[in-house]
Amino acid sequence: PTHFSVQIRQDSRNLGILFKEQEDLFESLTNRLTGVFSDLARRGRLTEKDIDEALREVRLALLEADVDFNVARGLVRRIKEQSQGQNVYGSLSPGQTVLKIVQQELAQILGSDAAVLERSPQPPTVLMMVGLQGSGKTTTVAKLALHLKKSGQSVMMAACDLHRPAAIDQLQQLGDELSIPVHCEDPSKSSAAEVATRARSRAKSEDMRWLLLDTAGRLHVDDDLMRELEDIGRAASPTETILVVDAMTGQDAVRSGTAFQERIGLTGIIITKLDGDARGGAALSMRSVTGLPIKFVGVGEKTNALEIFHPSRMASRILGLGDVETLIERASEEISFERGRSLEEKLRRAEFDMNDLIDQLKTLRRMGSLSDVLGMIPGMSALRGKLDLSDVDERRMARVEAIVFSMTPEERSNPKLINGSRRKRIAIGSGTSPAEVNQILNQFRQMQSVMKKMTSADGQRGLMDIVRGRL
Repeated sequence: PTHFSVQIRQDSRNLGILFKEQEDLFESLTNRLTGVFSDLARRGRLTEKDIDEALREVRLALLEADVDFNVARGLVRRIKEQSQGQNVYGSLSPGQTVLKIVQQELAQILGSDAAVLERSPQPPTVLMMVGLQGSGKTTTVAKLALHLKKSGQSVMMAACDLHRPAAIDQLQQLGDELSIPVHCEDPSKSSAAEVATRARSRAKSEDMRWLLLDTAGRLHVDDDLMRELEDIGRAASPTETILVVDAMTGQDAVRSGTAFQERIGLTGIIITKLDGDARGGAALSMRSVTGLPIKFVGVGEKTNALEIFHPSRMASRILGLGDVETLIERASEEISFERGRSLEEKLRRAEFDMNDLIDQLKTLRRMGSLSDVLGMIPGMSALRGKLDLSDVDERRMARVEAIVFSMTPEERSNPKLINGSRRKRIAIGSGTSPAEVNQILNQFRQMQSVMKKMTSADGQRGLMDIVRGRL
């Protein structure tokens, strides 16, 4: 309910000391578009002039976000065509009708449906990962390998980047961390194509379902790089050749994607650093310009920070409409049904204590940045510009944990027991100051207030359904 979101927004401002804003890739674009459609919604009946003015703002917002000019122009033209006639002007809610049209068109240019990885009839299915140097290719190979492993499939990685110093060591370290086998050879005695050939033979003999090839990159596309990739392709016969691009490079990513596609042929794209501070135009342009599906997106540095790309969900998030499906998927990975039910009962009984605070902050951190999570909740995206979320980092978390763990079990369960002398003892034990301890206690009381509203008659059903994964 709207008034539920307003209640939470009012009290959430008081959490600003603990949390600082962490802007995601599309935040600036989302804010611009949200403003445009909020204005349309307030006008009631719309005229053609109203829509023309709104679409002019949409086009400017897209261009400022570094979206390809032809993509932006085509998108606005199609929205204009669909917005004409009684389907908008005669509707009871014309502003929402235009918003729905924009959402559908955004999803269309992003790819309509989620793209799946193609599998070879006979294992192993070989995936060759290509891209420019610095795009995050090696880390993405490990992320994708972990994604496949978590789905119950056997996977092996192969170090075919024989040029970048420490590339082989990096892949081996990631393999050890994830308990995924890595095929590697002495770079002075083998070519990349030979490594790929022997890796495929080994993967087949060990009955691996997937083989992921990490290949060399360059600072820019050149003939030497392309010839090596062509040799690997002939040697390993990959079912998928996937381009890894850095979203923060903007239109350079689109141009490099076109070059790779023309020379070696691609089957899909993975966009990395989608959580970074950039304008986001590459992600919106890539599908239309290259004609290739975006299969995954990297949303963080950790090895589990890889998501299947859902165009309709991304379109909703760009427009500030939330993404409950992804929120539930992330939550279900981190919160078991039993833990969710236990948390629900604690919230109902107002028994949320300092131990639960630490547990939930850790869970939230594993789900992604707080800014990202807020953006998935319908109606809550506006909070990202009003809260201070950037300080939720390892160092800040360590200080909060030190303060909480310096409390006695009784104090963690009932912070009201903490008086001046106890605050001083906790500060000495945690290496902080009494003022910092008091700050955390004040913030905790504010969080309890927010939680209380979330479990009120108005907010309870929506929150509990998210916790339980029932939406």
